Amino acid sequence: MKPILISVKHDDTLLNYLLNANLDYSRTKIKSLLKHQCILVNDTVVSQFDEPIAKGETIKIVQHNDQLDLPFPLLYEDRNIIVIDKPYGLLTISTEKKEPNTAFRAVSQYVKKKDPRNKIYVIHRLDKNTSGVVMFAKSEAVQKAYQENWNDRVKERMYVAIVEGHLDQDTGTVESFLKENKTTHMYSSNSGQHAITHYRTIRKGKDFTVLAVHIDTGRKNQIRVHMQDLKTPILGDRKYDATRNPLNRMALHAYRLKIENPFTHKMNTYVAPIPRQFTRYARITESQIKSI
Repeated sequence: MKPILISVKHDDTLLNYLLNANLDYSRTKIKSLLKHQCILVNDTVVSQFDEPIAKGETIKIVQHNDQLDLPFPLLYEDRNIIVIDKPYGLLTISTEKKEPNTAFRAVSQYVKKKDPRNKIYVIHRLDKNTSGVVMFAKSEAVQKAYQENWNDRVKERMYVAIVEGHLDQDTGTVESFLKENKTTHMYSSNSGQHAITHYRTIRKGKDFTVLAVHIDTGRKNQIRVHMQDLKTPILGDRKYDATRNPLNRMALHAYRLKIENPFTHKMNTYVAPIPRQFTRYARITESQIKSI
């Protein structure tokens, strides 16, 4: 059965809106669908019947959620790769501290349920406090193929960030060399790893700005450092001088990855929907999202 798509016409709570949407579902059936993670808002699973929803959002109802074996959205899977929407606060892979909860471990358990011999391999990673698109390979050969000439193979790495205050220019580029000090704090210098960040304003609020951020280089904490350099730190990023945390998380999301398949040489695009926390706080519209 095809998913049911409902465009939200006015602000409400989820259960109340669905009960008045002329669906052939009882209150009990809707609560059952919520319990079994079969209702999504803007492609994000929701489970609370009193979840606030806003005009312009899209509700999707499915009869069975195939992603229940993963604790986060599965964006794409084929015989070679798995692409996920990594949540905020989750490491891509463990550090020397051997943290048990990582995206790598969850995806590994997911593929092993299909066949205990299955393995996965990291292609790239995101900071723990950054959400969004992450790719894994299903073999070492695939991992190597994607990682070879990575910067040439990746045609676009687009992020969405909400920063404090307003920038002097609506669009611009930050270029510097990054170094790391003894406390793992990155900073711009006259030498080190070359880093290039492009930004474009999507929306301005009273005391914040929503940016589409495109990077030419993928250095550690690159966007975070460059936003600090512009004196507009990312909301919630206290490590790099943020003074406010209205979302209770760092407001940086890896929105889109456009990359050449090393085997077919076709260009593939993977998108992790902008978190609802972002769109609701900053009142980002559908037309603004489409402009990214």
